Amino acid sequence: MSYHGNVTVGGPADVRELAPLMITKLAVGPHDNNTYLLRCRLTDEQLLIDAAAEPERLLKTINGSLAAVVTTHQHPDHWQALQAVVNATGARTAAGEHDADAIPVHTDVRLRDGETIHVGYIPLRVIRLTGHTPGSIALLYDDPKGHPHLFTGDCLFPGGVGSTQNDPDRFTSLYNGVVEKIFNVLPDETWVYPGHGRDTTLGTERPHLEEWRTRGW
Repeated sequence: MSYHGNVTVGGPADVRELAPLMITKLAVGPHDNNTYLLRCRLTDEQLLIDAAAEPERLLKTINGSLAAVVTTHQHPDHWQALQAVVNATGARTAAGEHDADAIPVHTDVRLRDGETIHVGYIPLRVIRLTGHTPGSIALLYDDPKGHPHLFTGDCLFPGGVGSTQNDPDRFTSLYNGVVEKIFNVLPDETWVYPGHGRDTTLGTERPHLEEWRTRGW
């Protein structure tokens, strides 16, 4: 079956199989968070994006060794299972340098905008997006034989950018970052994997950018 990304808390994961990379999407409760397990198919090295909750389900999905856990931002619903997963696997932890101190699990690698983190041979480029939190990050895998794959945490969803708590300065920062660093440089085929809910593509969302700017959220 082809990947669709429509997962529910308590339900099965969905798996996307690319030639060099496997992407497993799982929804965990109680806040309906998405967590993504990336596996390099050449090395079998694995990286988890957001150990959000339900560590037993995460560890069952990992089902083996884990090299690293990347936390997309400091909000507690994205790291509730982090300590348990690290204790069980010995994985390194990574987060955006400007959010790391607010995550109560030690961050081994502080990621800067534009840096690259690898899972096996797969490069993931770090994109800092300020506004939802000071140091939120997205991770980009630009598949050389296909379209880009973008893991956006809570910065970009179907229908808009993430919450900025009605703060106009924070909204402007996040909106401008998403437009300049994502929409202005990546193609419509880019697949977006958000921190909650269903997936989308940049092509689906691009026609609504002006609407988002006007409404301010």
